Amino acid sequence: MGPRDVSRAWHVALQPGATVLSPARDEVLSLDLEGRPRTHFVRGHTYKRSLASELFGRRTVAGVRRRWRVPEAEATGLFARAAEVVAAASAEADAAVPATRRREFVARLERARSWTPDRLRAERGRFLATYAPIAILPPDQYGAVVLQASFGCSWNRCTFCSFYQDRDFEVRPAAAFEAHVAAVRDLLGRDADTRRGIFLADGNALVLANARLRPIFEAARAAFPDQPLAGFVDVFSGERKPASDWRELRELGLARVAIGVETGHDPLLAYLNKPGGADEAATFIAQLKGAGLAVQVILMAGVGGQRFAAGHLRDSARLLARLPLDTRDVVYLSPFVVQPGSAYAARAEAEGLAPLSPAELSAQLADLRAAARASAPAARVALYPIDEFVY
Repeated sequence: MGPRDVSRAWHVALQPGATVLSPARDEVLSLDLEGRPRTHFVRGHTYKRSLASELFGRRTVAGVRRRWRVPEAEATGLFARAAEVVAAASAEADAAVPATRRREFVARLERARSWTPDRLRAERGRFLATYAPIAILPPDQYGAVVLQASFGCSWNRCTFCSFYQDRDFEVRPAAAFEAHVAAVRDLLGRDADTRRGIFLADGNALVLANARLRPIFEAARAAFPDQPLAGFVDVFSGERKPASDWRELRELGLARVAIGVETGHDPLLAYLNKPGGADEAATFIAQLKGAGLAVQVILMAGVGGQRFAAGHLRDSARLLARLPLDTRDVVYLSPFVVQPGSAYAARAEAEGLAPLSPAELSAQLADLRAAARASAPAARVALYPIDEFVY
């Protein structure tokens, strides 16, 4: 992408967690507090940089959101364009920024100018030295500090999930976790203070015994003070903890628990090889609420295809009606994506399990949304598109 005319009136915003530079109406660049590009809107396309300096594009066409990974050569060009915008912005400081904030603006631009395309690409090496691949997060945790207390999933046999198939479940030793926390803090830099909360990864780190979680919580809160903690847990493993354990974790800083319930239809859970059932889910979620925790209940729309559609919708609605959800809670509806090579894909093909059509999927999403709003009017209902995850 070549140079553009930046002589037009600029818009600059010095936000608590970002610097926003807009040389024209069709271009908006957002930088983190280290000066690295975070998002870049250019002529109808939105680009987001991950911590590993991979660039992802997004655009809505005819009401459908399209997302793609930007090829490296194009990403380098966009990083170069971001550097041009930063360089040009310094000449606009007098006109675009109040005198009382010009010194701050200049300091932010100085940091941003140091991020050449080569230096941004080199961030991938720092990321890989700090993190194992981060498979997935709940949408409200995309801006959290992710700390990998464990790797993989302790069950890891659900037929539809391929997030953790390439790794065994493993817990970081205490010393290794403390070193990891320090490396994360260094990688985030100034941007760490803008992050909202701490998410303990991977798939279900909260299944660990409290004796192992205590030092993990303490190390996390010491490095990132006053930040609430969150994490995934599954019904089958989570219900093994007594209520007193969940109350203790809340006192240690746990605020939110994300639970992949998937469906309230027990025959579908069995088909997915996911332990537990609707009764266990209702009991467990009530236990978490009784411990003072917020919950995120994740249901999949379209899973099980046409064979299970009626039972999935009926029993998921019945389960939602049993849950004591309040204003802190979220019901996430996640459109089901068949993972190539998964056991689910192989079985569905072998048995001729017909997927829902796009129109049927949209209808099931709407029905689940209506059921959630009717059963839990205080809770928020939100979409959870797993293919849009970027950290």
